[in-house]
Amino acid sequence: MRQRTWGSRAFDAANGLVLLLVAVITVLPFIFVLSGSLVSSEELLVRKIVLFPTKFSLDAYRFLFSTKIISSSLGITVFITVVGTLINLAVTTLMAYPLARKTLRGRGKIMLMIVITMLFSGGMIPTYLVVKNLGLLDTYWSLWIPSAISAFNLILLKNFFQQLPDGLEESAKIDGCNDLQILYKIVIPLSLPAMATFALFYAVGHWNSYFTAILYLNDTKMWPIQVWLRQIVLLSSGGFTDAGTVAEMSVPPQSIKYAVIVVAAVPILLLYPFLQKHFAKGVLLGSVKG
Repeated sequence: MRQRTWGSRAFDAANGLVLLLVAVITVLPFIFVLSGSLVSSEELLVRKIVLFPTKFSLDAYRFLFSTKIISSSLGITVFITVVGTLINLAVTTLMAYPLARKTLRGRGKIMLMIVITMLFSGGMIPTYLVVKNLGLLDTYWSLWIPSAISAFNLILLKNFFQQLPDGLEESAKIDGCNDLQILYKIVIPLSLPAMATFALFYAVGHWNSYFTAILYLNDTKMWPIQVWLRQIVLLSSGGFTDAGTVAEMSVPPQSIKYAVIVVAAVPILLLYPFLQKHFAKGVLLGSVKG
């Protein structure tokens, strides 16, 4: 075994130190927000920055879930994310698969139009007018239809499909399968790593989206949790409780903001450990060929 030199050891030590520093910088905001949501009101008034509370308190979480707003908006966000992700995957797959076939007529022109959408967009006002004229205002379809396809994800998924052996499709056609049967019985099962990666990309986008809900949803009962998080952060007050609910506990507004951030972030963070192993394989395999 070759003996390592002093320079290589110093380089590894410097790399480890830099990575440790980056990890601390990344984790520190999460610790700060989590600690701020668990700290007692007395300690929060004394200490402006709390990383490790001396006395834990769940008053902020009790206050949040004492009303129906946070729990209902959290359920709405889950519904929007799940349905929206399924729509994204279905539409993206149905468009990426035919574009991956070299026999498709006009394939180059279609790809050019797709790439143009990555550089230019219709703008907020024209998009709003389109959504309004289609009668989608105050419906969740206004959150799903305009963002049904991501051009970037579409191109990556198309490149992934192109790497599948042509012999699989030819064998399936000999067995009597049509194009849809080939897609759902052969192509999609072989593309699960890529599909899982893009599913998480789409899900994170739906979960963190709040601006489209502000534009298209006038009914506050339909707002997802991210909109309420924005309202709480801007107003810095706890005045978002139900009309008939009286908050008997005194909870600092700052602690409530931290608690809402934790409630909004934890569900989507729990998906990463299950889908992380598919990231490198799914994205890299889809980006090798052009």
